[in-house]
Amino acid sequence: MFIAYVKDMKSWILLFAASLAVTDGLIWIDKGLTLRLSSLIYLNILLIAIFISFLIWRIKKEMHFTKELLRISEDPSRDWQEGLPEPLFLRDQTINDLLKQVAADYMGKLSEMKSANLMESDYTAAWVHEVKAPLTSMKMMIDANRQDLTIRKIESDWLRVHLLIDRQLYISRMPSLGTDYVLEKIEMHQLITPEISELRSWCIEKNIAVEIEDKELELITDSKWCRFIIRQLLTNAVKYSPDGGVVYIKFDRSESGNPVLLIKDEGSGIPTHDLPRIFDKGFTGGTGRLHNAATGIGLYLAHQVASKIGISLSTHSKLNEGTTMKMTFSTENEFDATRT
Repeated sequence: MFIAYVKDMKSWILLFAASLAVTDGLIWIDKGLTLRLSSLIYLNILLIAIFISFLIWRIKKEMHFTKELLRISEDPSRDWQEGLPEPLFLRDQTINDLLKQVAADYMGKLSEMKSANLMESDYTAAWVHEVKAPLTSMKMMIDANRQDLTIRKIESDWLRVHLLIDRQLYISRMPSLGTDYVLEKIEMHQLITPEISELRSWCIEKNIAVEIEDKELELITDSKWCRFIIRQLLTNAVKYSPDGGVVYIKFDRSESGNPVLLIKDEGSGIPTHDLPRIFDKGFTGGTGRLHNAATGIGLYLAHQVASKIGISLSTHSKLNEGTTMKMTFSTENEFDATRT
């Protein structure tokens, strides 16, 4: 801080040094001014000492405002507008006014963006609900004519559309996840079974069997958002499984006692170099491009929701050996703890 201030004030320091040098030169050259060398040295030392004392005093006074601003910047949780230091000089007041004006402009633009996003989110939710009505009607017709092979093919395509629309509805709800979050005790089977039934027609089309472990495991989570995560993982498992393959679902507990859900497929697997990026938005990897069906959004959304509701997602995969997705649940939900 001291060195930075000295650099800022170097023009004043140079002016003082030049003035002192000129004064000494005039005294030495002008024969009318008689001053012994020792007296001249004493005068120089005295003036330099006075200047240094003045400089130190100004540093303490002028840098107080800057130090307070630095303290505010180092504490993100602090309300910086309330903590702005009292200005001592006109430039300090100007900085305060500018910061407050920039903050006001920023908040105004942020408010406009939030309003626009809220309007878009409401529109999306309304659109999804409107689309669900004809989809429900189509589903009833499909169920009534299930013996027709063509209808069964239509049901598989209907399911894909249904899943995409349902995912879009969850995307529109994600900004308000904090207010749409309810903890409850629930059996793992109650979460996984409805999602398997949802994908039944797709599994039938690809002749994929689902083997689920007959084991009871109780956990605490938000069932709606947890099912959304499971749906994304199951969808990927079915999508990348070969025709006639098997999807294995197992329940377990970690060494620390956390409930664990494992979903394993028999697909082509994920290359080791792609594993760190599978939860990145838009990342499809070599396997996704090979199938030409990946959007890079499903696992990203699952990871985003999981991180907010206290679920840890991890992956184990090798090429040509399938992929295992692992959901580790919190014993005491961290997200709920932060809310309370």
